[in-house]
Amino acid sequence: MKKIEAIIKPYKLSDVKQALHDQGIQGMTVSEVKGFGRQKGHTEIYRGSEYTVDFLPKVKIEIVVSDDHLETAVQAILQSAHTGKIGDGKVFVLPVESAHRIRTSETGDSAV
Repeated sequence: MKKIEAIIKPYKLSDVKQALHDQGIQGMTVSEVKGFGRQKGHTEIYRGSEYTVDFLPKVKIEIVVSDDHLETAVQAILQSAHTGKIGDGKVFVLPVESAHRIRTSETGDSAV
């Protein structure tokens, strides 16, 4: 099993969710996060004063999938979150040692 963590632009969340659903991937955890990469933030003017916004709003999606669904899920995220502009985000893949469904006590792939 693998855990996919994707950091994307907030307005692309519904596109990513639909793309994953279309691939038969259900269930995800979504968090509103802030961060920056190469964008390095930007400056804004508020009531005549200029200030720097270092951390930009992003959305973090977390999904655990079986190894045979990994490439399908990653490609769905990459294609649906892509705008071609700086700040599109990142996708990270991490190993998952085990998974347990609390309600039924299922373990492994069946718990996902």
